[in-house]
Amino acid sequence: MGTVMEPIRIIYFSDALCVWAYIAQVRLDELQATFQDKIDIEHHFVPVFGNAREKLEQRWQDRGGLAGYSAHVLAAARNFDHITVHPDVWTQVTPASSTSCHLFLHAIQLLEIDGLVDKSARVFEKATWEFRSAFFTELADISDRQVQFAIAKKLGLPIDLIQDRIDSGAAYARLSKDFDLAKEHTVTVSPTLIFNEGRQRLNGNVGYRVIEANIRELLHNPPGEQSWC
Repeated sequence: MGTVMEPIRIIYFSDALCVWAYIAQVRLDELQATFQDKIDIEHHFVPVFGNAREKLEQRWQDRGGLAGYSAHVLAAARNFDHITVHPDVWTQVTPASSTSCHLFLHAIQLLEIDGLVDKSARVFEKATWEFRSAFFTELADISDRQVQFAIAKKLGLPIDLIQDRIDSGAAYARLSKDFDLAKEHTVTVSPTLIFNEGRQRLNGNVGYRVIEANIRELLHNPPGEQSWC
């Protein structure tokens, strides 16, 4: 009998407020559908918008400020039919920080890890998508805790257990792990995919076929085996 190959580990970094991660979600879904148990996508967050308002106002002050950044996001979104972006994105509502979202999403992730919700339902991934969609389509201030509770309630998640994971420090621990891992792999871009224990990476708006090609190469030439390339 042949050796059973371990799933290809993909370390995936994103920011909840990043339009490119919003765009890229459909690619992750396709990867899951195509490769199923042959890959293991490990989700982490990188705080590109950890200090969103100040960062955008400073970096875009000579390019129209928040209005200029909003135009940039809308221009990017127009190239992709599978997403919707509100015409007043980033101008009518400007969330203070994505870090608050990441903390709350990690609390939801802990419910999966602790077996309190069905892991096969991919509740954490669904919640992450709901956060992104709520901001980009409805202008919801997803950095606000009450908005976060409302999204969790919409998904039928236990608010008290989520709050417990935050209050206990457990969600903060996972967030700290994200910071450490991002520093270890020098990740500053959302989204970033890391393969082959850090030896391969794809940053930013990378097409599905490129990601797929990297995975197929690893499946055909597992780490530790010789390759012609």
